[in-house]
Amino acid sequence: MSIFLCLMFGLLISYSTACDRCVHQSKAAYFTSSSSLSTGACEYGSLALSFNGGHLAAGVPSLFRQGVGCGACFQIRCKNQKICSSGGTKVIITDLNHNNKTDFVLSNRAFRAMAVDGKSRDLLKLRVVDVEYKRIPCEYKSKNLSVKIEEKSLKPNYLAIKFLYQGGQTDIVAVDIAQVGSANWRYMSRNANGVVWETSRVPTGALQIRMLVTGGFDGKMIWAKNEVIPANWKVGEIYDSGVQISDVAQEGCSSSSTSVCEHEHWN
Repeated sequence: MSIFLCLMFGLLISYSTACDRCVHQSKAAYFTSSSSLSTGACEYGSLALSFNGGHLAAGVPSLFRQGVGCGACFQIRCKNQKICSSGGTKVIITDLNHNNKTDFVLSNRAFRAMAVDGKSRDLLKLRVVDVEYKRIPCEYKSKNLSVKIEEKSLKPNYLAIKFLYQGGQTDIVAVDIAQVGSANWRYMSRNANGVVWETSRVPTGALQIRMLVTGGFDGKMIWAKNEVIPANWKVGEIYDSGVQISDVAQEGCSSSSTSVCEHEHWN
């Protein structure tokens, strides 16, 4: 039996204390150039600039979560009602924020999007603002979950992949691959930076993928049974998994004074 199945229960328990949909209070700043985020710790490269209309963010370690938080989506709004809109902005985590004075550093475009019409320059002048935020589902209606073959992959014995367009409010916490039609699954390990999944035991032929996906208290297996990675896979290519993830975490908030689970005003 694959170690993927053996570890499933333990992984779900380790993620069951999440407070994904709680509202948190903090501060946010911004980068003057979005290129800072495209070269960020999530290693999306220039692809990052195409995500979410350039509304990107670097998150503190508790949000980055050693790379697990890469690609997660958040709604952020500033609390200055004179210049800030009630809807705020929606961002995708593409980098690690090392500054513990703010939970987020946003792209310039995302920061300006928190302002009401005509007040974006006034908002930029503040540089750092009080915000409230919560994690929200990511939406990729026109894209399936995709797999990018990392540049360091080397046939036939080493394969490294990164997931793109992961919808819903979920975390991928385990990955298995097998030859299409085979039940001989081989697990992949998350590498040191947490973003890339890798294995030195690459099955031959076209590959199928299954993933353990968790979101708050919820957990399920996502199985892309058909060919995801072709037998003649190439470094740098992006392959469509044929599946979409839309699962959303359940509520799971603590009594912490910095987070609340009352969402009526976030509609």
